[in-house]
Order: sequence, then C-alpha cells, then structure tokens
Amino acid sequence: MSSARTTAKPRPWYREITRQKWKSFFAAWIGYLLDGFDFVLITLVLTEIADDFGLSTVESASLVSGAFITRWLGGAVLGALGDRFGRRSAMVASILLYSVGTFACGFAWDYTSLFTARLLIGMGMAGEYSASATYVLESWPARLRNRASGFLISGFSLGGVLAAEVYEHVVPGHGWRWLFYIGLFPVVVALWVRRSLPEADDWEARVGATGERPNPFRPLFAGRRRASVNTVLAVVATGSLFAVFTPLGAGAVPVLSVVATACLVAFAVQLGGRKRWLLFVALCATVFCAFLYSWPVQALLPTYLKTELGFTPAQVSDALYYAGFGTMAGCIVTGFVGDRFGTRRAYACTLAVGIAFVFPVFAIRDSQLQLGILLFLMLACMQGISGLLPKYIAGHFPTETRAASLGFTYNVGALGGAVAPVLGARLASSMSLGQSLAVLTFSLTLVVILLIGFDVPSRLNRLVDPEAVPDYLATEAAADGAPSVPSAK
Repeated sequence: MSSARTTAKPRPWYREITRQKWKSFFAAWIGYLLDGFDFVLITLVLTEIADDFGLSTVESASLVSGAFITRWLGGAVLGALGDRFGRRSAMVASILLYSVGTFACGFAWDYTSLFTARLLIGMGMAGEYSASATYVLESWPARLRNRASGFLISGFSLGGVLAAEVYEHVVPGHGWRWLFYIGLFPVVVALWVRRSLPEADDWEARVGATGERPNPFRPLFAGRRRASVNTVLAVVATGSLFAVFTPLGAGAVPVLSVVATACLVAFAVQLGGRKRWLLFVALCATVFCAFLYSWPVQALLPTYLKTELGFTPAQVSDALYYAGFGTMAGCIVTGFVGDRFGTRRAYACTLAVGIAFVFPVFAIRDSQLQLGILLFLMLACMQGISGLLPKYIAGHFPTETRAASLGFTYNVGALGGAVAPVLGARLASSMSLGQSLAVLTFSLTLVVILLIGFDVPSRLNRLVDPEAVPDYLATEAAADGAPSVPSAK
C-alpha cells in the first residue's frame, strides 16, 4: 500500500473575488467608463456645438476645460462624504451628480447652460474617482489591489473608444444632443447596480463598526476666523480657475494661475496638517506632472494626425482605436505587474520602457500600421500605468481620510490635464506639433520616473514625520490578518 501526499493547488486569483465583489467592481468600473466616454465625447462634438450656439473657438474649447474648474472641489467634498458615511454613499452621490450634468448637457440651450452642466460633470467625475477607487481597493484582497486599481481604470479607455464609435453612428443622423441622451443609459445601469452594494471591507472594519464619523475637513473649519478665510479661499480659487479657462481671464492668465495655485496649496497644507502637509503638496505636484506628460497626446493626437499627417477622419478613428485599446491593455497588464513587483517599482520601470517609443511614434510618416502598433505599445506603457495611480496615492493615507485625501490630491494635480494641451500648442509655435508632443511627453515622463521611482513624496514626508507609515493599504491589511504585499517597493 503506497501513500502519496496530495498538495492542494492554489486557487486562481480570480476565485478569491466573490461574486458579490465582482458585481461591486462592475458598479465602480462603469463609472470610469462614463468618465472616458464624456471626455472624448465633448471633444468630438465641439464643432457641432459651436455651430448651434454660434461660439468662437476659445469659447467652445472652454467647454472641455469647464470640468476641471470644479474637480478639486468635487474630489474633496465627495471624498469627505465617503470617509464620513461610507464609500457606497459617495459612489451613489457622485453618479447622481454626474447624471444631472449629463442630462443637462443634452437639453442645454446656450453656452452658459452647457458650461454650467460641465461644472456639475466635473464635480461628479472627481467624486467618482475618489469614491470608486477607494471602494474597490478596500474591498479586494490586499495582494490583488494593484490589479483592482488597473482593472478599474481600464474602463476610462474603453469609454473613449465607445464614444468615438457612437459618434460615428449617431451624430451625423441625429445630432450631438443624442450622444448625451445615450450617455444617460449607463448612468441608469450604474445606479441600479449600486443600489444594494455592501460597504467596503476596510471602511466597515475601521470606521463603520466603530460608530465614529471622521471629518477630514475639520482643519479647515477650526474656529470662525479660519472658516471664513477658507470660504474666501474656495471662492477665489474657483473664480480664478473659471477665469483662467474661459475668455474672461484673457490677458491675466499668469496672475490668475498663481492666485489659484496659492489657494490650493493653502488647502493642501491645512488638510495635511503638521505631519502630512508636505506629502499633500508633493503628491499634487507628482500628479500634475503625470497629467502634463500624458494629456498632450490624449488631447492633441487627433489634431496632429489630421494636420501633419493628413489623415482622413476614418484613419484618425483607426489610430485612436489602437491608442485606446493599448491604454486599456496596459491598465490590465500593469495591474498584474504591480502586484508582482510592487506599485512604485512597476510604475517607474513601465514608464522607462514606454519612453523608448515616444520619438519613433512621431517619426512615422508613411505607414499607418506601424504607427498604430507603436501607438498601442507607447500608450500601453505610458497611459496604461496610470491604472496604478489610485493604488499609489491611496497607500499614503489611512482609511479614515483616504477618500478625501485621494480626491483632493489627484484632482488638484489633474489641472495639469487642462494645462497640457495649451503647453503643447505653445511649444508648437516654435517647432512642429509632432516634435512638440514628443519633447513634452519625453521630458515630463522622465520627471515622473524620478518622482515615483525615487519615492520623492514619501521621502519629503519623512522630513516632517520620520515615523510616517510607508503604505497604509499594506499595513492595515496586515494588521487585519491579510498577508502583506510588496505594494510600495
């Protein structure tokens, strides 16, 4: 009689996620799909909107920037709602706000009404990022949280691809408003799926079960004088950004930009407090640079293809498919890479690989296939790695203030997305647009590699708080009995 020791095979990673958690993930993912759909959507129909409302080029372009004006506020407020009352509540509130803005866009009667709707969408988009990202990260097992982050952000890329497809089949026959009407359908689906979600595990264990209700904004309203000053700062910051991104600020953009930056830095210092103020500022700067390297290509690639390469609309669509699916594939793959090698190491190394494709992309002139392949590879690395950004930022903050801190730092840094196209266009005045995009993308990517690769935000934070926790997501998971992961290496 022989005996053999049987060894149980390890479960596939996807079986560690329960059916309920997959449903919860889908509820969050569809919100990101809406973000991507809307971003590409408004850029596709600017000419139609300008014709209907008689807008100038500057006025129509400001409709894109309008969403950035309120992102910082929406990210902070809806993030604080998620910290205080739960991630699920913030997810529902953000998608409701987003749906009101989308509905209003479809029924807008002039520039002002459409711009106001874009402000609402900006707040909803920002809240969606902080609420959904923290919800998924805190619901999945600790060792799979880079995957959770990457998979989630992939929805944004697919949303952009779907917007281009829907535009081609809907707008010529039915007009631009129908794009926004169609955009309401996935909102309804998201609300239906989110109606009965369980709360995020980490939040429930550390906040919900204790009965405490954290208030991340407490430092801003500690006393009547401080509350009054910060109310004024919020109004000044919002007003300055409004003027910067609309014709109202013509001739005073540099001064207004400085004023807005000073107000936002003041909020970062107060929200961070004595131990984290430098971390807040450093993370905002890091995300700002990340948007500066990535969004010139996102915003100006169609213009480059049409003006310098002479692509037809159909050829531009084909190139955007390569780009969109490259980004989506990159988000998914880098999730696995991040879980295997650590968030920070995966981020820096993947960007270093992607940077090798920058100049070749803008050197291709005659082969659409070669250009498409290079775009796929470049964006898989350089845009796909943004799938790890929620995990990277969230790990710097404890559960009690994570959503508000993530929402604020990411969405303040996201202002780089509004600056990037303008900077790319300015550089193009002294060189070709392709050269401008290549130089800007290459140089700013190097900056981000250094900032994240050398862990600059955390190193600066340790100057004021030597006992700072390097990764709260890993530390809290270990304290709750989950195995630790190489999330910050």
